[in-house]
Amino acid sequence: MEYYFNVLKNFSFEGRASRKEFWSFFFINYSILVVLGLYAVNSMIEQKEDVTGIVIFGIYLFATFVQGLAVFVRRLHDTGRSGWWVLLNAIPNIGIVILLIFCCFDSQEGSNEYGENPKGKDIIEKND
Repeated sequence: MEYYFNVLKNFSFEGRASRKEFWSFFFINYSILVVLGLYAVNSMIEQKEDVTGIVIFGIYLFATFVQGLAVFVRRLHDTGRSGWWVLLNAIPNIGIVILLIFCCFDSQEGSNEYGENPKGKDIIEKND
């Protein structure tokens, strides 16, 4: 949960994001979106013309969009790829699959043009 809140506070597209940071945010964010989406659909079915669920879903989606995009770009940076690869999302279905596969790759060893390797940083920060 700590990674989720750290991503929400970070609007930066620069630097690198570890797999743990990316996937923690991705799964928590996706789970919240599913729950809110189900609530929105249920409220539309049960109480016709009640748009409360849709409004809540939209507000959450709008509030987390930039941070989600930023952590995606930082994760691509960690694998040594440019953030412009995120434009693959424009290709329906296939684009997101390719990007998620890229996000599964291990960090590039050492520093790269995007910054220091975040791997192991979590252990150091918790011991300080």
